[in-house]
Amino acid sequence: MHSKSYLTVRYAETDKMGIVHHSNYPVWYEVGRTDYIKLFGVSYSDMEKAGVMMPLINLTCNFRKPAIYEDNILVRTWAIGLRAASIEFTYSVKRINEDGTETELGYGTTEHGFIDSKTFRPCNVKKRMPELYAKVKAAVRGE
Repeated sequence: MHSKSYLTVRYAETDKMGIVHHSNYPVWYEVGRTDYIKLFGVSYSDMEKAGVMMPLINLTCNFRKPAIYEDNILVRTWAIGLRAASIEFTYSVKRINEDGTETELGYGTTEHGFIDSKTFRPCNVKKRMPELYAKVKAAVRGE
């Protein structure tokens, strides 16, 4: 199971050459991650209300072709690893061409810990949010 997030490259995301600055890819990953979590009937806000936060542990970005101003972008997001105290996502960023085909622009991963919002110590999301854990675990790609 994966989410699909659609974006249009904004002028503010580009550099003087009209090419998307690399720093925008992690922001797009966040959009994808937020949409992915919503597939399970929970939002990031719901997780935070339950006392769970997801700080970033690791980030990779691989670039193949540039995105440019006004490109229509598709970010596909999958969970590829889930443990009681961490989760890993993978992302595919593609341009949607005028004929409907897709061109791969890049891909990446992020790894996040689950921490208690009051103590900032690792927490066991399997115990804190068992329904969400079970749903995501069942959908994890490759497990």
